[in-house]
Amino acid sequence: MLDDRKLAVLRAIVTDYVRSREPVGSRAIVERHHLDVSPATVRNDMAALEEEGYITQPHTSAGRIPTDKGYRFFVDRLASVKPLTNAEKRAITAFLTGAVDIDDIVTRTVRLLAQVTSQVAIMQYPAMTSAVIRRVDIIPLHDARGLLIVVNSLGKVAQRAVNCGAATEATFLMLRDRLNDALGGLGPRRAAEVLADFTTSLPLECRALGVEVVTGVLDVLASDHPTRIAVAGINNLTQFSDEFETSIRPVLDTLEEQVVLLKLLGEASGDVTVRIGQENEHANLSTASIVASGYGADDVWAGLGVVGPTRMDYPSTMASVRAVARYVSRILAEG
Repeated sequence: MLDDRKLAVLRAIVTDYVRSREPVGSRAIVERHHLDVSPATVRNDMAALEEEGYITQPHTSAGRIPTDKGYRFFVDRLASVKPLTNAEKRAITAFLTGAVDIDDIVTRTVRLLAQVTSQVAIMQYPAMTSAVIRRVDIIPLHDARGLLIVVNSLGKVAQRAVNCGAATEATFLMLRDRLNDALGGLGPRRAAEVLADFTTSLPLECRALGVEVVTGVLDVLASDHPTRIAVAGINNLTQFSDEFETSIRPVLDTLEEQVVLLKLLGEASGDVTVRIGQENEHANLSTASIVASGYGADDVWAGLGVVGPTRMDYPSTMASVRAVARYVSRILAEG
């Protein structure tokens, strides 16, 4: 266990290295962080930290930089995730307010995260299998055609064309009301079970349209993809290309693998999860860090986060990821 002074030295090295990208020396620590000790004392502490694997010296006569172990110790000892400023909170609210459906929410969210963290943002679409049907509408158009509209609890609006035949307006209204009574509040699996016998209870003159509409609703339920991932800010990695030990290419390749990204986000808890360097099981991410959080409402849950180099401003990044996750959760809850 590090004593308070060594912890202060480690914190100073992490903070200065993240800011400057340059190895940190003992004199700079004394001057910038007012530790009230001599540079010689700090050098002794740095030697102890290096021996224990928290920092390393990239080359002779240079200052020190944090190791993965040093970053982990720093992150674990954060007293709390620093709060966002009022200006940052207003920016998040302004950016996400007015989203019209889940696709819009996800698109805005990854763009916002990439912008505020200067990292690559990744976000899993909420699991549609956990969403429930909010409303079904059937709108007659022309030439015996109609439009089926299905809205779920995530705000997703799906549309399908249906053949109306000679159905009357009264038939449309009756069928719409029966569908909403039968399907409102049901998830996809239960809704499909109800629809299996739905048309048998309809009056004979409504069954043709009923079959068309039921087929359309089932098609909507089958077309949802709970494993989609949205990514934004790939270009942000180029500014850090010299910080990856070998090449940035393996990280970029991994960001194209949906299965890997889903696994990373699946490990996120309701608050903030941080995986640093070698803690990542995927070899291509051994020089990267992932900061992620779960988000959602009720039984709808997914993950979002950012990927970047281990030299990351962890307090700010963790605060941004957590704040955005909570705001998106609130949007979904208010649905």
